[in-house]
Amino acid sequence: FVFKLTVAKQQDHFFQAAYLEERDAWVRDIKKAIHHIDGGQRFARKSTRKSIRLPETINLSALYLSMKDPEKGIKALKLEKDKRVFNHCFTGTCVIDWLVSSSSVRNRKEGLLLASSLLSEGYLQPAGDTSKAAAEGLSDTPFLDLSDAYYYFPDSGFFCEGYSSDDDVVLKEEFRGTIVKQGCLLKQ
Repeated sequence: FVFKLTVAKQQDHFFQAAYLEERDAWVRDIKKAIHHIDGGQRFARKSTRKSIRLPETINLSALYLSMKDPEKGIKALKLEKDKRVFNHCFTGTCVIDWLVSSSSVRNRKEGLLLASSLLSEGYLQPAGDTSKAAAEGLSDTPFLDLSDAYYYFPDSGFFCEGYSSDDDVVLKEEFRGTIVKQGCLLKQ
């Protein structure tokens, strides 16, 4: 799950993700940033809170911790779709149901806005093709209130069985040299 980024000064930077979907998300976001910068556009990450007018009283990180609560939170399941098994994930409908039942929102429409915020801030990740397409802007909303749209918590240990992407060609790279700095990546 390693990818290489070569910068203008011909320096190579290697990044290692924990799993395939995380690697793909990083590559997709970096390509998007490069495309904006190469096109002469200014690239800046917009705050979701400002873009959807999220009230200041809503604490996304506290909500995220509540959603992950083993007793009262969203239950991560093993779901099957298109001959693929998605481990440690849940549906978009489950998220909206939980937000409504926990009185975090008044209705499903508000739930959709809040879930979209959680998604764009990195608290939720899209797992299947349906949810990934929506997150990339191919739908009216980035988050889908559907039973076939799968999502997962970034630190849940999510993995998908029975799938290999033919679109992704990862060249094997032999690592040489010394590690200058080692750490973890967080999408923020």
